[in-house]
Amino acid sequence: MNRKKNNLGVDGIDYTVIWLYGALVSIGILCVFMVEYKVGSNWISTFLGGKANYSKQLIFAGVCALLATFILLTDSKIFTAFANLSYVVGILLMLSTFVLGKNINGSKSWIPLVGGFNLQPAELCKIFTSLAIAKFISRQEVDFSKLKSQLIAGVIALTPAALSILQHELGLALVYLSLLIAMYREGLPAQFLIIGSCFGILALATLIVEIDTLTIALTILASLIIFLAYRQVRKKQRLITITAILSIWILCVGVQRYVVPYIFNNVLECYQSTRIYSMVGKDYDCSLNKKSNEKKTGKAARKPDDYNVRQSKIAIGSGGFFGRGFLKGTQTRGKYVPEQDTDFIFTSLGEAFGFVGCAVFLGLYLFFLFRIVRIAERQRSTFSRVYAYCVASILFFHIAVNVSMTISLFPIVGITLPLISYGGSSLLTFTVLIFIMLRLDADRQMVLR
Repeated sequence: MNRKKNNLGVDGIDYTVIWLYGALVSIGILCVFMVEYKVGSNWISTFLGGKANYSKQLIFAGVCALLATFILLTDSKIFTAFANLSYVVGILLMLSTFVLGKNINGSKSWIPLVGGFNLQPAELCKIFTSLAIAKFISRQEVDFSKLKSQLIAGVIALTPAALSILQHELGLALVYLSLLIAMYREGLPAQFLIIGSCFGILALATLIVEIDTLTIALTILASLIIFLAYRQVRKKQRLITITAILSIWILCVGVQRYVVPYIFNNVLECYQSTRIYSMVGKDYDCSLNKKSNEKKTGKAARKPDDYNVRQSKIAIGSGGFFGRGFLKGTQTRGKYVPEQDTDFIFTSLGEAFGFVGCAVFLGLYLFFLFRIVRIAERQRSTFSRVYAYCVASILFFHIAVNVSMTISLFPIVGITLPLISYGGSSLLTFTVLIFIMLRLDADRQMVLR
């Protein structure tokens, strides 16, 4: 049975995702309005004036709607044809920020545009990287079960991540690591994810437990495993097994005593290390940090406190079960929460609509993610499937980290809430990501390469 064409002249479009997208964008504009609105002002004129942030976000949404329509009318083959070229352009744009970049909040990752707007290439490069990974994995000659192919895909994902770190955008760098989830669906061995998770757990244990105590604990654990293995393993395999256990023990001790301290003292900025330490209730000594201002100016480095998170938790907690109500929040309306229309936009929802409102909102996100995964699994084309999983991975990481960040379950790393946080670059990026996926899904019976 032939499917009827819709009003756009394109059949097969998943309108459920479009309605969910529209609902989330509308909620985002509403949240920015709750934060920025001033009592007594004419909200209609300010909405149309283009000066307030919620007015600008409405303009961004209108531009994104036009762009989304254009994408849906585009031939889906163009995304495979220009996948590699767009990735190169994205990397060049990121490199250009080191020359043309504008410093905003300590990050030189923005390119100033006309009209006071700024472009963040690291945001747009998420689109190009997703397309490039999908293009590479879908090539006929690529066998993704082989280590060589996995390493190449890893380089494609980690190159923009490395540039983001150089731009002091740790949060965006972590986003690119989420693309490993899409690679795992295509055959990336679980060992990579297990090793990465173990490193994260070991790094967290290094922060919580005193360094010598952790070394002793690891030594006792290794000794116990060797004792049990010696009795269980055959004589011919004992030497190999004990050698492997000792090698893992040496690696773990080396990571906790040398690698983790090196990362905090030499790779991360002082404020980044302090935020991570504060998450586990510890203080970080900025005098140990090689990038600290103390090293450059001779003055004691100012250590950032956990003010942002404390105010965020107060705002969300004050909402209670049902919330204070629309435009009745005292914390977000009183400007107590820093960055409350971008990184901490979730606090406005928590205070205004409480636990119930947050649960409904997160349920909407969850349904959105499940719908994208369903779209990914019904694709005939490897390119379309990998790209859809890249979109799901990026969205999931942004949502999980941003919400966790506002309630002190994750350090502050500057991650926006998809389609909700104020900002043209962020809204544009997620719009293009989602609607390219919808365009590819409309042609899901085709095999794209």
